[in-house]
Amino acid sequence: MLDNLLSFDSLVRGWIILAIFTLILLLFVRAPYGRHQRPGWGPAIPARIGWFVMELPSLIIFPIFWLRLSNSDSQPNQAVIILSTLWLAHYFHRTVIWPMRAEIHHKTMPISIAVFAFIFNCTNASMNGFALFVLNFYPSDWVLSFPFLIGSFLFVFGFLVNVSSDNKLFKLRKNDDRDYGIPNGGLYRWVTCPNYLGEILEWIGWAMACWSLAGVSFAIWVIANLAPRARSNHQWYHEKFRDYPKDRRILVPFIW
Repeated sequence: MLDNLLSFDSLVRGWIILAIFTLILLLFVRAPYGRHQRPGWGPAIPARIGWFVMELPSLIIFPIFWLRLSNSDSQPNQAVIILSTLWLAHYFHRTVIWPMRAEIHHKTMPISIAVFAFIFNCTNASMNGFALFVLNFYPSDWVLSFPFLIGSFLFVFGFLVNVSSDNKLFKLRKNDDRDYGIPNGGLYRWVTCPNYLGEILEWIGWAMACWSLAGVSFAIWVIANLAPRARSNHQWYHEKFRDYPKDRRILVPFIW
């Protein structure tokens, strides 16, 4: 068991190193989907299908781990039940609700991006599922611990920020004849990408509540993906709209 744990930790550390390399790469190369899509990344598929397929592993893998644990001698304790519920709530929204609500019926996505994201979600969900359900080190009173309470609160708060910010984008695109407009209100008063900020807060909260290296690796991956994306979006808005607010920050209010 100890050898398996050491091997798993080594795997997760390698995953974190890959996330850091990805962060550096994305500072120079804009991921080619959404407003930044461009030729040269292979054939494309409808964006709605791409989003559904690439997010689906995160929605499927956790229930598989849950069933595996339930069929064993041990049973999931309160911490595992709450954490897995948070995970599934996020990914049900991301896999099913968001693609149905987003104004992307006329958009496409490179198959290569969907494949990369599918592989990432398979790996990430498996690592976090293994840490949560198989290692399952949580004492019975972990749900009353400071990391769990603060982390769970931060996750829920970040989820609400993410959803409310996306709602403003959905409403803007329904009411605007252009493909994109300038979002306003809520945290958009201070930053360009509050939806990304909300998602980053979610997974920092997840890392705290799980108190696992796998959870930390996911938080690092989210930052590695979304921080450069937020910077690219910020630059794009300034290039496209001359009246874009000059004092609006990129991701963190009043700071960056």
